[in-house]
Amino acid sequence: MTMVSVSDIRKQYATVTAVDGVSLEVRRGEILGLLGPNGAGKSTTIRMILNIIRPDAGAILFDGKPFSPPVQNAIGYLPEERGLYRKSTLINTILYFASLRGLSAAESRRRAYDLLKRFDLLTYYNRKVEELSKGNQQKVQFILAILHEPSLLVLDEPYSGLDPLNQVLLTEILMELKKKGTAIIFSTHVMDQAEKLCDAICLINKGKVVVQGPLGEVKNRFGTQAVRIEYEGDGSFLAELPGIRGMVRYENYSEFSLDPAMGTSQLLRSVLAHPAKLEIRKFEVAQPSLNLIFIQLVGAAESGGKGGGHE
Repeated sequence: MTMVSVSDIRKQYATVTAVDGVSLEVRRGEILGLLGPNGAGKSTTIRMILNIIRPDAGAILFDGKPFSPPVQNAIGYLPEERGLYRKSTLINTILYFASLRGLSAAESRRRAYDLLKRFDLLTYYNRKVEELSKGNQQKVQFILAILHEPSLLVLDEPYSGLDPLNQVLLTEILMELKKKGTAIIFSTHVMDQAEKLCDAICLINKGKVVVQGPLGEVKNRFGTQAVRIEYEGDGSFLAELPGIRGMVRYENYSEFSLDPAMGTSQLLRSVLAHPAKLEIRKFEVAQPSLNLIFIQLVGAAESGGKGGGHE
């Protein structure tokens, strides 16, 4: 069942069109990845969904109805920017934000205790927010976003500042919320996170939707001609091989798509022709990653349609 329906929304500031005709849907029990490079219009789109700013055109409906106070109380929001009162104690901060959502002090304390315990923050119960590390402050902001058990949860770069263990914990909680039927909008420019977490994506660039749909369908649209190579040595020459496009290259790993006329066996022969440069540990053909799709779509737009690369 659709929780949020965004139809052709637009927002312009002076001579800059921040969002230009974006449409998307997020269903209950679904995680939608709102993806794009920095400055793509993700945060502006989120602020319009949250009714922080109004769109110049288009419509946003929640369960088929326009924004209203009950809708506002059913939304949880984790902004990318820190928004905590640094001089307040942790528990007082939580109680204050919970009261804005209509929770009683007793219920707020009960929920706060459970979440603080789960996030290993009970020792900070009566400490000032400014005494917490950036990662712990991020955990507190997440607690504030879910304390009132929202129907819609909007997350803007939620993993920012979290170490790997807390990233795993955050992911576990998101999976639990999804199972309970929470609709989740997950905004990020980190494609690896989105690929592991999201059911569907909406990739925007320069204010426009570039591609959207269920994650599996989006990847299928880009075929199976993605090649991944793990190796030891200098892989810089790979970008110069014929038939290569949309390349993502790291120190000992490369992924790229092939021109339709380029066969994988032909590519393998070309790679093996440079034994002094590379020792191949793994060579596989698979669906393209979101990273590669991002490079192809956004990189091509930035380079005038010639494809893009990354190192």
